[in-house]
Amino acid sequence: MIAAVPFRSTSYRTFKKIALRDHVFEMPLDHHQADSPRIEVFAREVVGSKRVHDDLPWMIFFQGGPGFPANRPMNEGGWIGEVLKTHRLLLLDQRGTGLSTRVLPQTLARFATAQEQADYLTHFRADAIVRDAECIRHSLLEPGQKWKGIGQSYGGFCLLTYLSFHPEGLDGVIITGGVPGIQGGAEANYRHTYVKVREKNEAYYRHYPEDDARVREIVAHLLDHEVTLPSGGTLSPRRFQALGLLLGMDGGFEQLHYLLEKAWVDGSSGRELALDFLMAVEAAHAFDSNPIFCILHESIYAEGEATDWTAERLRAEFPEFEIRRSERLLFTGEMIAPGMLDDFVALRPLKACAEILAARSDWGPLYDRKQLASNKVPTAAISYFEDMYVPIEKSRETALAIPNFYQWVSNEWEHNGIGTEGPKIVSTLLERLESPRL
Repeated sequence: MIAAVPFRSTSYRTFKKIALRDHVFEMPLDHHQADSPRIEVFAREVVGSKRVHDDLPWMIFFQGGPGFPANRPMNEGGWIGEVLKTHRLLLLDQRGTGLSTRVLPQTLARFATAQEQADYLTHFRADAIVRDAECIRHSLLEPGQKWKGIGQSYGGFCLLTYLSFHPEGLDGVIITGGVPGIQGGAEANYRHTYVKVREKNEAYYRHYPEDDARVREIVAHLLDHEVTLPSGGTLSPRRFQALGLLLGMDGGFEQLHYLLEKAWVDGSSGRELALDFLMAVEAAHAFDSNPIFCILHESIYAEGEATDWTAERLRAEFPEFEIRRSERLLFTGEMIAPGMLDDFVALRPLKACAEILAARSDWGPLYDRKQLASNKVPTAAISYFEDMYVPIEKSRETALAIPNFYQWVSNEWEHNGIGTEGPKIVSTLLERLESPRL
C-alpha cells in the first residue's frame, strides 16, 4: 500500500542563490508488510533562493550506484542549476545511503547471522526505492500532484522500475547514462560489459603506451609480495586490476595515469610502492564504505534467478582478463568477484552474507514489460555510445521497445557526462520532454 508516511522537515537554509530544506521520512523496511520495522529515508529539497514560495513543479533525482547518496549541492551551478530554472528539486538519498538509515559494515554487524544480514539487504533494491519515492510524493506534494524523475546511471534503472509499477506518479522522466538492458538478465549485460571494458583498455594503452611497462612491473611485484594497504586491506593483483573502474569516466584515463606514474619510491629496503600511491589506490574504491555497491551490485539485474557471481563466472569466456606475469594487464570495471571481500578488511565479515545473496533465486520483478510496452509518460534519455558500465547495445534494445521514449545517443561524453556538461544535457532532454513528437 502506497500512502503518506510520517516525516519531519527543517526550515529553509539559503546560500549561494539556492535554498535547501531537509526532509526525513519514516518508511517501512518492507512495503508489503504492515508491521514491518521502520527505517529513515532522507531527501534534500533544493530551490532557487528567490523562488522558495513559488508554485514550481517538482523533480526527484535518483543517484547512480547502487549504494551511493545523492549530490550535496555546493552552489547554483551544474545540472542542478539548470533544473532549478524551472523546477523544485528533491535529492533522494536512496535507502541505505547518505543520511538515510545507512548500510555499512558497522550497521550490518548488529545482525546475529549472515542470513539475517542477507534478509535485511533484500529490501534495498530498485523496487523498494521506488516505493519510498511514491510514499514521499504522497507525503510532500499536493494530493494528485505528479513530479518528474531524473536519474543518473543506476538512477535510470530505478526510473524504469518507476515507469513499470507506478507511472501514475510521473509526468516526465529524464535518464542520463542509465537506460538498462531489461532482457537477458545479468549474463547478457555482463557479456557486453566485458567487451566494452576491453575496448577501454585498448584505448587507454594507445593513449598512454608507457603505462604498459609500469603496470607490468606493479603486477609482478604484487604476484611476489603481499602488500598491505594503510587501512589493513590487501592490494592483491585482482584489487589492482579493479582500478579499471576509472576508465569509463571523463578524465578517468588521466586519473589512472597520474596514479601509476607515482607508484614507486626508494625506501629503506630499496624500491617499494609509495605510501601516497597506496592511499590513492584505497581512495579509488568505495566497496567497503558503500557495501551495497559490492554485495548487491549484481542483484540490480536479478528477476527470479540467482546471479551466482555472474561477472566472475563469465570471466572464463574472456581469458584476456587473466593476470599473467610479464603480459599486458587488462583492467576490469564493474565486475564484482567474491574474492574482493577478502581484500577489504571491513567486508571480510560479510562474505557469508554475500554468498547467500548471490545464491538467492526468488528475487521479485524489477520491471513490468507489458506496462513499459504501453508507456504514456514522456521519457527522454541520453546514452553514451562508448559507455563502459551501461552497454549501448542493451540500452538501445530497451529504448526501442518503449513508446514515448526519446533516446539521444552520443559519443561526446563518457558515463559521467552530466557532471561535465550537465546544463547542456539536462536542458536538451527537458526540451525533448515538451516535444509533441517524442
